[in-house]
Amino acid sequence: MKTAKISLLAIALFAAVQVAYSQNKASIEVNFNKPVAPMKPIWAWFGYDEPNYTYMKDGQKLLTDIARLSPVPVYVRAHNLLTSGDGTPALKWGSTNAYTEDANGKPIYNWTIVDRIFDTYVKRGMKPLAQIGFMPEALSTKPIPYQHHWKPGTRYEEILTGWAYPPKDYQKWSNLVYEWVKHCVERYGQKEVESWFWEVWNEPDGAYWKSTQADFFKLYDYAAAGLKRALPTAKIGGANVTGGGSKYLEAFLNHCLKDTNYVTGKIGSPLDAVLFHAKGSPRVVNGTVVMNIRTELRNVDANYKVISKFPQLKNIPVIIGEFDPEGCAACGMSTNPENAYRNGTMYSSYTAASFARLYELTDQYNINLLGAVSWSFEFENQPWFAGFRDLATNGVNKPVLNVFRMFGKMSGNRVAVKSNLMYPLKTVLDSSIRKPIPDIGVLAAGSEKSATVLVWNYHDEDKKGAIDSISVALNGLTKKEVTITHYRIDDEHSNSYAAWKQMGSPQQPTPAQIAQLEKSSELKTIGKPIKFNPEKGPFKFVLARQGISLLKID
Repeated sequence: MKTAKISLLAIALFAAVQVAYSQNKASIEVNFNKPVAPMKPIWAWFGYDEPNYTYMKDGQKLLTDIARLSPVPVYVRAHNLLTSGDGTPALKWGSTNAYTEDANGKPIYNWTIVDRIFDTYVKRGMKPLAQIGFMPEALSTKPIPYQHHWKPGTRYEEILTGWAYPPKDYQKWSNLVYEWVKHCVERYGQKEVESWFWEVWNEPDGAYWKSTQADFFKLYDYAAAGLKRALPTAKIGGANVTGGGSKYLEAFLNHCLKDTNYVTGKIGSPLDAVLFHAKGSPRVVNGTVVMNIRTELRNVDANYKVISKFPQLKNIPVIIGEFDPEGCAACGMSTNPENAYRNGTMYSSYTAASFARLYELTDQYNINLLGAVSWSFEFENQPWFAGFRDLATNGVNKPVLNVFRMFGKMSGNRVAVKSNLMYPLKTVLDSSIRKPIPDIGVLAAGSEKSATVLVWNYHDEDKKGAIDSISVALNGLTKKEVTITHYRIDDEHSNSYAAWKQMGSPQQPTPAQIAQLEKSSELKTIGKPIKFNPEKGPFKFVLARQGISLLKID
């Protein structure tokens, strides 16, 4: 009897908690008559390790979709553009064979594969964030072994082969860059190449550079000399340090501004942009994936502090060369269970919440941020929804791509917003999003003819919460009646992964099933557009945990 009473009490308490938990009510206020800053498309930047996927079937399809969703040219960054090999792709590998040498050590340049890569971008109106790397086999000081055969589950260090070493001849390295840039100008035209950005290497403070800091600065100077010799107006920057590499970035900036250039012997090196990385750090805690948005934003904060130390760099373009929830796109869920967030809507809501805070942090430091590269593309000929950090699987777009479709609809100026359930930036930087209540946040933008309100229901813990009530006051609109189109990403909308699971998770879906998955991957609305009078009260709806809504107001 006593046990039964305790059980009934436990059930009642659990029910009471659930009722209280389900009553999260977000009161959001948007003031379209209070502009904050331009709605810069910092999200329209993407990157990946495997450049040969670029011109493959699914790679081309995804690039087309990305180009279409953005109102501005999308910038694309890829590793391995100078790596030696026959162009056969593999995980965390790619090659172009741009540089070899004959028996007498005379350079041989071959732009066939790298042209296929850049042609694919330029044809779609996209722009390279062209990475000058990695070291060709014929130039490497330690060429053997060269190509790695890494796969998920093996030691990450296995990728660190001959491509990661300095050149045996820095002048040949400089000439390689000169010939490449000169060729690009001849192929695409000076005006087009002037609109690109170039950068040297990747994460020299980490595993990717098997030499000293001084040797990297020398590598940068010789690359910059070759580039500027070919096109003096070309834009180059660095150093794309790891998320924790702010001290290395500071040393690099000191070199570019105050140290002796290894090529000219004079003070200073060309610097047209500053680049660094920022990564989160998810973990599995008691069987649940727990994200850490704090880590990613703290990386940004630390590097912004470094840039702000140099008054000479005020207003210099800044690019976050990789901006992601964690560090290994090619590691799947089977080997890294903390990556289970990647297929569903948690990746989507995390992306919305992190970019919104990035805008806010950038405002605080008054940084001229041009872009934040999402290191997420696609992995050709892999199992369906294998858990890679990608935007599409086997040609079908994943829910996260629809966040960027939502961003693509936002233009004009960001405007002042409030939400009683949105975590303050300081709280996120201090302790991430870990309290019992979720982060129901908002980002809004307005122009003369239209306005947009992005609302997300995010929490670091990958647990399903109850459906929460959202109330959005639309202040400062000039019309008494507007048309609202309500876009949604959740378990029922804009979600190919949920549709795939409902099919029974087939690894060999039929053509009819693939067509159904493609349809489910599109950005969907809740019903049809409606007429609404903002003067009569707030716009109300409900939103489940890890869901996202975009209100497009015409």
